[in-house]
Amino acid sequence: MLEFVKWGATVTLIVSVALNGLGIYPLGPIVQIAGGLLWTVASVKMKDVPLIVTNSVMTLVGIVAIGYRMIAG
Repeated sequence: MLEFVKWGATVTLIVSVALNGLGIYPLGPIVQIAGGLLWTVASVKMKDVPLIVTNSVMTLVGIVAIGYRMIAG
């Protein structure tokens, strides 16, 4: 099951990079957040602190960016 989550998260993040590169908003950042959450879950299960930090921060940055864009217009 963990391998499935890791591969799903990896594919999700690859798709998000493509969407963001094409400027597809807000879908790109939303998919990025989903991939970051999936990798955070996998990282916690693996007890891999650097991955937990990386993916938690990446997810938080995505959430803050969408929130800022919604507020700032």
